[in-house]
Amino acid sequence: GVIFALPPVGDTDLTMRIYNSDGSEPEMCGNGIRCLARFVADVDGAAARKYKIHTLAGLIQPELLPDGQVCVDMGEPILEGPKVPTTLQPTQGSTVVEQGLTVDGRTYAMTCVSMGNPHAITYSVDGQPIKVDGLDIFTIGPKFENNPVFPARTNTEFVEVLSRSHVRMVVWERGAGRTLACGTGACATVVAGVLEGKIDRKCQVDLPGGPLHIEWRELDNHIYMTGPAELAFQGMVAVQ
Repeated sequence: GVIFALPPVGDTDLTMRIYNSDGSEPEMCGNGIRCLARFVADVDGAAARKYKIHTLAGLIQPELLPDGQVCVDMGEPILEGPKVPTTLQPTQGSTVVEQGLTVDGRTYAMTCVSMGNPHAITYSVDGQPIKVDGLDIFTIGPKFENNPVFPARTNTEFVEVLSRSHVRMVVWERGAGRTLACGTGACATVVAGVLEGKIDRKCQVDLPGGPLHIEWRELDNHIYMTGPAELAFQGMVAVQ
């Protein structure tokens, strides 16, 4: 995707807009906002600090840490099914937890969470734990993304539990397809795992692009994501 650092709204430091490879605009990108905070700090020559960034998902506050990592206060998860949005029937109050969804003849237990953008997370298929290495994500991913039970389309996370504090996850992102990592997806993965009773509130999420450390704090109900952001290359693009 392409991220734009734009003038602030209200008392924020700046505004973030992001466009996917298919031209669609998601509400927010967890990995992208870490990269944006690193980029702005490098351009400004700023020391480790916290930024207040306006996004379509609301206020997000990434903080550059002295060790070079970036910790992002991702705010509170949205758990009400219609607000995710999904038309799957809730199973825990108004929340969709381990609700069955059949795709290509197999039934996946889906938990639905919004981090300002929609996520559908599955830890099991046909009653058996997910094994991420056995997934044909290029075949099934689009069938989740465009399933009519997700009226705004959805990001889909497939999760394998290694321990209560460690999972593996692969993601099919709305508008982008298979990606190496998804920050909001890692956050939603931990929320879903806690709701399902499978993992703890502090958990390492291993993605193809590397690990993220996620904490869903009981104290304020906010989710904190910590991970790296490093310069890969820089250049100029002529836009016609």
